[in-house]
Amino acid sequence: MRSSVNFLLGDEPRELTDIDPTMTVLRYLREVEGRVGSKEGCAEGDCGACTVVLAEVQGDALTYRAVNACIQFVPTLEGKQLLTVEDLKASDGALHPVQQSMVDNHGSQCGFCTPGFVMSLHALYQQGGAQDRLEIDNALAGNLCRCTGYGPIVAAARAMTDYDAPAEGDMPVAEVIAHLKGLQEGDGVSLEWRGRKYFAPRSLEALAAIYKHHTEANILAGGTDIGLWVTKQHRRLQTVIYIGDVAELDTLEVVDGVLQIGAGVTYERALETICEHFPEFGEVMRRIGSTQIRNAGTIGGNVANGSPIGDSPPVLIALGARLVLRCGPDVREMALEDFFVDYGKQDRQPGEFVERIDVPLAAPDVMFRSYKISKRFDQDITAALGAFAVTLDDSGNVASARICFGGMAATPKRATATEAALLGQPWTEETMQAAAEHMATDYAPLTDMRASADYRMKVSKNLLTKFWLETTDETLESRLVGVAVNG
Repeated sequence: MRSSVNFLLGDEPRELTDIDPTMTVLRYLREVEGRVGSKEGCAEGDCGACTVVLAEVQGDALTYRAVNACIQFVPTLEGKQLLTVEDLKASDGALHPVQQSMVDNHGSQCGFCTPGFVMSLHALYQQGGAQDRLEIDNALAGNLCRCTGYGPIVAAARAMTDYDAPAEGDMPVAEVIAHLKGLQEGDGVSLEWRGRKYFAPRSLEALAAIYKHHTEANILAGGTDIGLWVTKQHRRLQTVIYIGDVAELDTLEVVDGVLQIGAGVTYERALETICEHFPEFGEVMRRIGSTQIRNAGTIGGNVANGSPIGDSPPVLIALGARLVLRCGPDVREMALEDFFVDYGKQDRQPGEFVERIDVPLAAPDVMFRSYKISKRFDQDITAALGAFAVTLDDSGNVASARICFGGMAATPKRATATEAALLGQPWTEETMQAAAEHMATDYAPLTDMRASADYRMKVSKNLLTKFWLETTDETLESRLVGVAVNG
């Protein structure tokens, strides 16, 4: 394994051999490279002032994704091209179309957040621009501005593709691709810095061997949680194993009626496939976080983290998902609901990691809904999340029921008493209301900064009512949805 981190900073190759494995990209840019365009606003991936763009080779092309530099660790840049706002201006001083459009549409006032907006728009520009306002809103949802009211920035997003395309830089795209492909050769990266270790294997076999030898290590995927351990809790991580370069963990395919999701698949990469097979799950994923967060965070990480307010597990449990775990060469499977033992504790042995999540495709007769309750509609931590999967027999009685909530217990937990009260009963309002009373048997929620225990209990019952209403009256409009507006 290589003992250096190799990437492109704009068009300039970088090879780092003496680097703190948990130094953030933002710190590196500002303190080492002197690139101060990227700003620190929140240091937790919320405000977008630090947004940069990573270019990676996919086949014979480059894909561009906006990420938060404040929680991305420098060694994860291996084999990628890092683009900052300083890279957009041409060598002759001409502004990039995104920059010029921001100028012409007065998209900046104090300017603190502007580089982050420009880089989010640059990623959108590289994808061909936006077709409608909703697409613009999604691209910019992870960038906050306290000055403009966003109108001028949206106008800039609309107009940016009207400008002439920028000239290629000193290293044309074809050369960038060839250079990055060269960096992908080898078995990965192994670093040691002041007694701390970082590993980035490229194969599942190597990952299993390294983790079995370093069972104390922290597994790093998108860093949307671990990054905050460093920036907010100031923790010194002794050993980190990055899984983002393991090709076998990036699988996303349907095999024999089961959607197999590798532990390294990001939310953004999975979103289209999830929406195709499970539209309700897709809407929950869209609300998990901004584009920057979805570009980094993984479904596998959300599961392995074991948080009682993780958004993916309740939905996956209601869908009957199973977990594939690996320890060295040994593989075992379990129902996802059995993985969560207690608060902060999962059924995972030393050296064992999540390899894959298997989600059976829902049969046509399954009524499935999922609901996320939070103070803000988008990009907020969940107060309670309910997922419901019910089937009826030919007589209209409940044949099966799977109900799972997050935020209601120490772990994501099925409402088994409520399910039992539904089974064999007609799918009527009376049945639903009677079953809802069993929520108090299933859960004893806590009061915290996001919601009171009483509120959570009422919400759980109300969501069952909402589920019943939506599945018995197709004309009912019961959802708050994002509606694009002109302006």
